[in-house]
Amino acid sequence: MASILITCLLLMFIAYFEPTLPATVIEDLANLHPPSNFNTTIVSNCLKNPSLRYCGSSPMDLDAIFKFTIVASHLCNESKNPNCVESFPKIDLRNRPKITPLYLSFTFFWKYCPITILSIDLSNNSLKGTFPIDVLFCTQIHVLDLSHNGLSGDVPIQRLSCVTNLTILNISYNHFSEIKISDSWFFRRFNSSCFFNSGILPSHGRYKIKAVMLLLGFPLVVVFTVGGLWWSCFRRPDFLPRVLQNERKFTTVMLKAATNGFSKKNMVGKGDGFVMYRGILRDGTQVRIEIYSNNRGNHREYVEECKVLVQLRHRNLVKVYGWCSNRNIRALVTEWIGRVSIETWLSESAPCWKHRYKVLVGVLKAMCYLQEQWPEIGCDIKTSSLLLHENGDPLIARFRVGENSTSNKIHRFGILVLEMMTDQTLQEEFKGDETGFVEYVKMLYPRKLQKVIDERMKLTENTFDETRQTICIGLTCADHQTCQQLSIGQIYNMIIKVHPRTNTY
Repeated sequence: MASILITCLLLMFIAYFEPTLPATVIEDLANLHPPSNFNTTIVSNCLKNPSLRYCGSSPMDLDAIFKFTIVASHLCNESKNPNCVESFPKIDLRNRPKITPLYLSFTFFWKYCPITILSIDLSNNSLKGTFPIDVLFCTQIHVLDLSHNGLSGDVPIQRLSCVTNLTILNISYNHFSEIKISDSWFFRRFNSSCFFNSGILPSHGRYKIKAVMLLLGFPLVVVFTVGGLWWSCFRRPDFLPRVLQNERKFTTVMLKAATNGFSKKNMVGKGDGFVMYRGILRDGTQVRIEIYSNNRGNHREYVEECKVLVQLRHRNLVKVYGWCSNRNIRALVTEWIGRVSIETWLSESAPCWKHRYKVLVGVLKAMCYLQEQWPEIGCDIKTSSLLLHENGDPLIARFRVGENSTSNKIHRFGILVLEMMTDQTLQEEFKGDETGFVEYVKMLYPRKLQKVIDERMKLTENTFDETRQTICIGLTCADHQTCQQLSIGQIYNMIIKVHPRTNTY
């Protein structure tokens, strides 16, 4: 009775299959349900032939198996097998582009693929998409023909390897992806003509091109890599990871990049044998770059000097970041304070006596630090070289290693004191004549000091007396004979007694 019902359903399915749209066919199949005694029929079949694929499933999906039997019967007849009641040896859907995609969509059929099928031919159907992997559920097949379609993507080598009885595989005239060389072993099982124009076979021409590109490209990659490493290590080490950088050593290329090619726009000053630039390092740090002529000694001596300078730590000394030294350039890189020098500050701001005094104390503190900790380091304390921080602190910005004459340092400080206290016009008159300037102030000291004191300080009686004492110290330091008998520490003690309340500065 069950076989009669299945036969009727099969006839109905055949009648409507060809003219019906695929969506309708799928819908009709979804609405089909097995008869009540179908389970008995399947169990009987499994007892007779346990190798049937649906016999191994637990629990059995009777709906899927029922649909499988209907599609299998129809497909067997469509493939023109001589006796579908007894055997189903082949699936032949050559040149059937309208129904082949529909059969391929029946996953339930391929899942229970009849074990008698030995050949599947789906050629010349204009199939699109990837390899129809469901057909490989039929692991017993000997022949698989997918030629003359438009399939693309990768060929499933691993799944095909499980189809151990496969002796003929024809996938020619498709658009598959080229196989890896490591997978080429699999296709040695088959005739190479079965892969003609399939896309999987490596093109000898392309391989030659790849080989040539590899032979030429690899040395170029090596050259560029080595060149890049050399450039990073020796030209732009600031591009290296921070742990590999020598933070003290700068290159000419780094300084050029920081100053926009040593542009005039970035130049902030120049003097005898040096030019100063403002720069911005790659990490955003603003710096002052002082470039010297090559008369700063040989490379080794200059580097040793700079190694000393980077160790200086004092609130009244500009911080030295590093140096650059090669055949073309000698440079010192320090923190950027600004363009305001003490000379500019005195000329444009007309500071009061108390502020000028604080500047002198700050400079003297830095000189004491250098004398005690680094006696071999001299410094330039001209008003044009000293800088003023935005918080009012004076900063010594220029140094010279190897200058250890204490008397010269004291003499230079004495000149600074007189320049800080006297009238700017007077200094202009004696510009270039330091000795004449000192002698003139000495001549007017102490009774006629008002003629030389900078009146812009607007001194009171008390501050005038303190100014007089300060000028006295300046004259003492500026005297070449007297300064040889003094120490910088003694000068400091003399200065702080002038105005003890300012000693907290």
